[in-house]
Amino acid sequence: MPENLLPPIADLQRTAQSLAMLDAILSPDWEYRNFSFNSGWASGQKMASMRDGSGDEWFILFDDAGAAMKGFAHELAGDSSFLSEIQRQVPRDFSEFLNEPAFSMQHATFCLWRTHHDKTWNKVAGFSGDDGATQMVLQLTHGAPGYKEWAEGYYDIPVNLEAVSAIFAHQTLSPQLVFLLDQQADLHAVRADADEIGYPHTLT
Repeated sequence: MPENLLPPIADLQRTAQSLAMLDAILSPDWEYRNFSFNSGWASGQKMASMRDGSGDEWFILFDDAGAAMKGFAHELAGDSSFLSEIQRQVPRDFSEFLNEPAFSMQHATFCLWRTHHDKTWNKVAGFSGDDGATQMVLQLTHGAPGYKEWAEGYYDIPVNLEAVSAIFAHQTLSPQLVFLLDQQADLHAVRADADEIGYPHTLT
């Protein structure tokens, strides 16, 4: 069950930031990245997202209420009543998430949430059949080796596992660490991405 796979909110946020930072280094062109993170999405809010370029996506909003995640597996879409179940089951504390136009809530095959007081994640019930949640959630749980394997296939380049592990551990991003992943990296561009992501760095 995907809700049992996700870590606590703070750990999930760090993982989402790490994924976005790695993609920012490996893919200078934002439009070709899978993962992104905006640490200043709105006042008191941070937003993580994944878009695979084929129609699958997820969004996670982190705010004072906790964290909520909406996912869409495009090949499994077709349950038009699911949006009403999301609106009915997700607590009103997540109204910013539920009403965010950028998340295209009308296109959803799964939805999870967790308040800061919950001991586990919760999943909206009501989608008929496979909803793609387990496969997409695994992107957030497969760690450094899993990201390395995925990135080498997606970007068709060798990826340094030591550097990936360091970023998953949230080690401060230095020029040396960046160059382990991309020897031609534009450090000014990477610094701007790190600032948006909220990832610690010593880039100037």
